[in-house]
Amino acid sequence: MTVDVRLLGVCASPRRGNSWYLLEEALAGAGSVPGVAVKAQAYSFRGRKIAPCLACGACIKAGGRCQVDDDFAELRDLWLEADAVLYSVPVYHLGVPAQLKAFMDRLGQSLFGHFRHLFPPERPGLPRLLKAIGCLAQGAHFASGQEHAIMDVIQHALVMQCVPVAGDLWQSYLGAGGWTRNQGGVDALRRQAAEGHLEARAAVEAARAVGRRAVEVAALIRAGLTVLGPSLGDLPAYRALLKEASGAQDGGAAGARS
Repeated sequence: MTVDVRLLGVCASPRRGNSWYLLEEALAGAGSVPGVAVKAQAYSFRGRKIAPCLACGACIKAGGRCQVDDDFAELRDLWLEADAVLYSVPVYHLGVPAQLKAFMDRLGQSLFGHFRHLFPPERPGLPRLLKAIGCLAQGAHFASGQEHAIMDVIQHALVMQCVPVAGDLWQSYLGAGGWTRNQGGVDALRRQAAEGHLEARAAVEAARAVGRRAVEVAALIRAGLTVLGPSLGDLPAYRALLKEASGAQDGGAAGARS
């Protein structure tokens, strides 16, 4: 039996550098899980425009469609299609970059509209999406907000009714964290890892482990749906997930296949 998993890797940096490097390592780790066929796609914020949420409420009335015309919808659709999501983020002011926070804000708001048909009008909500979500964070300095940024993503995962995952001890407690030893350059982490620096090597190992664990958890969830799906089908919170899983098994790219 092989389980197919769709994996989305999101590089939330406006540059193609150290965060992209960690994402590449995480995607490499994700492809090494026995019994799982991974269809991975990488998305970079470089050159993309994602504006802040206006809190206008138009997306609620429009079935989740945001009235702001930018690159948000492209990433939202990729996010919805994925079984697992890896965020690779540079640390900005002890947290995630504003571009990613804008996406998170608009994603959460618009999905209330996207899924409103599943819930009674008086009790709107989000369904159990159960995507496995992991985070990689890197900054210029030691202990300069990497764990804060990872916690931003973990909180995002929980609010979105998803499952946060970490890597393996000792390199990873919450996710993958790294720093460039205050060296400039978009290839600082790559160079330091090649030179054998302990901190860089630990960040790489943590990134690979986060990628593996995200795929493992996503595969377990998808396989579990084939067993528990019939008993969950009448619950509004699971209808979207079960419909997507059923469609994937019938002819899509993801799902459990024997």
